[in-house]
Amino acid sequence: ERAGNAALEEVVMAVSTRHDVFGCNVDHIDRSQIVSCSRLVSSITGFTVQPNKAIVGANAFAHESGIHQDGVLKSRETYEIMRAEDVGWSTNRMVLGKHSGRNAFRSRLAELGVSFGSEEELNAAFVRFKELADKKHEIFDDDLQALVTEANLEAENERVKLVSLRVCSETGETPEATVTLNIDGEEKHVSASGSGPVDAAFKAIESVVCSGTELQLYSVNNITSGTDSQGEVTVRLERGGRIVNGQGADTDIVIASAKAYVNALNKIFTPEDREHPQV
Repeated sequence: ERAGNAALEEVVMAVSTRHDVFGCNVDHIDRSQIVSCSRLVSSITGFTVQPNKAIVGANAFAHESGIHQDGVLKSRETYEIMRAEDVGWSTNRMVLGKHSGRNAFRSRLAELGVSFGSEEELNAAFVRFKELADKKHEIFDDDLQALVTEANLEAENERVKLVSLRVCSETGETPEATVTLNIDGEEKHVSASGSGPVDAAFKAIESVVCSGTELQLYSVNNITSGTDSQGEVTVRLERGGRIVNGQGADTDIVIASAKAYVNALNKIFTPEDREHPQV
């Protein structure tokens, strides 16, 4: 009790790899879903997985040393006792870009285990992909996962939508944010200042919606490497004992923060009988 949860992915893969030693098997567990499950839990809780985490960490199957790389290329079993694809990591490093077509987009998502319920959902996601590709030269798998997650979040019943955000911040001056929101079909414009650009954006949004929530968590994580990487933000709000998480992603970290805040607000405004209070 209170000692933490066992890393089930490590236990499962240890038994799977050395079933001859443990005398049992885990064939009833779909191990190819381990990585996607880890990402789901991470997005819900707002806590990122450390890169050096076994099995599900970003560096779990990475080999930087030249000697290691040479050994892996010649015989993967030299340094890996299990295959990355067995736990859900993609070994296909195809990178998409602004010139990638709709079929390539659909095919790559299918390889990642993502499907759409209708052509309209696919088209909406593809539009987002092209918008992201205009900002980012290369689109990686993690970018696609974040893009689809955000599309699903915005597909929910929204009372509040972020239309635009403008932030002014300079040395020696108080940051100011101007926000345009669509609330129940009506656009509202408001400005506010804060200790930083994110604080100013949050205060501007709150001055319009008057949610009465308390910010419990603000977490930022880079989705990929590089200065043009998307930032993924998790915001946790509490009101009257009800706790919700909101997520947002964008190449602009302030916009990503505003998206996450708005996403959390929409969950707060959703009747409790339609949603678990901790989600």
